[in-house]
Amino acid sequence: MSKKRIGILFGMEDTFPWALIDAINDRARAAGETIEASDVRIGALRQEAPPAYDVILDRISHEVPFYRTFLKVAIAGGAQVINNPLWGAADDKFFDNVVALAANVAVPKTVLLPHKQHPPNTTSKSFRNLTWVDWDGVFSYLGFPIFLKPAYGGGWKDVYKCDDREAFFAAYDQTRDLAMMAQEAIAFTDYYRCYVVGRSRVKIMPYAPDQPHALRYAGAAGRTVPEAMAGRVTRDAIALCEALGYDLNTAEFAVRDGTPYAIDFMNAAPDADVHSVGEENFRWIVDAMTDLLMERARRPRPFEPTGSWPQAVSRAKA
Repeated sequence: MSKKRIGILFGMEDTFPWALIDAINDRARAAGETIEASDVRIGALRQEAPPAYDVILDRISHEVPFYRTFLKVAIAGGAQVINNPLWGAADDKFFDNVVALAANVAVPKTVLLPHKQHPPNTTSKSFRNLTWVDWDGVFSYLGFPIFLKPAYGGGWKDVYKCDDREAFFAAYDQTRDLAMMAQEAIAFTDYYRCYVVGRSRVKIMPYAPDQPHALRYAGAAGRTVPEAMAGRVTRDAIALCEALGYDLNTAEFAVRDGTPYAIDFMNAAPDADVHSVGEENFRWIVDAMTDLLMERARRPRPFEPTGSWPQAVSRAKA
């Protein structure tokens, strides 16, 4: 039987990739399976070259276009890639909100805004289809405070909390040529961040987004998740990942008046560093991803261009 190769493609991470490689290899040796994990090695790529890996976990292509093209070629050659880089190139947070509503998941009221500055290679003439924004209508619909955040991106980059019109326009003036969303602020009583693996396994982690980044898990340590809320959040997290086609993701929920609102659920390469997520969460994500990657090596799944969102949107329209 030929050896199945699992490759981990990553950048500046130090704890998760190596722990995952070790876990896969240890489990394969213990079971006598012909599965081997390693870090991906790629130089200049020939277009006719077959993929060197049967399964690839992508942790970095959203930041490196060369890697994204490499992964698309790997898919064309029959490799299993988690997550799908073709869908990742089409995805954005505003569209994901539309999908969430179709999947019966609560999301904050959100408005997509035009670029503050012209994107590269455009002029005023490029925007002859654009009308003036009814700012009074936007503010009336959302109410203050408002979060201003990019439709593409993550890591809390270029995110602003605006308490009034003056703060909003001061923040908007700093957004350059980014496509931005204005979103109502959810005054939450509880907040959860969930790992979702294989669209079936969910780890609910109490989270404190108002704390410094290094303390957001520790700052919520000891909080319990009521059983009914855990069931609702688990259902919603799986529904989002099933609709969007994510096999590894994090979904964040802010709870207001007993309803969990999905705040951020486009995280194809979520934080999995032991120093930020903590030892318990770290062991969970390593074990869950070991299960998923080895299962994909044993039983490859047919290529899926998107998740189930076309069907969800059609059902919602009906």
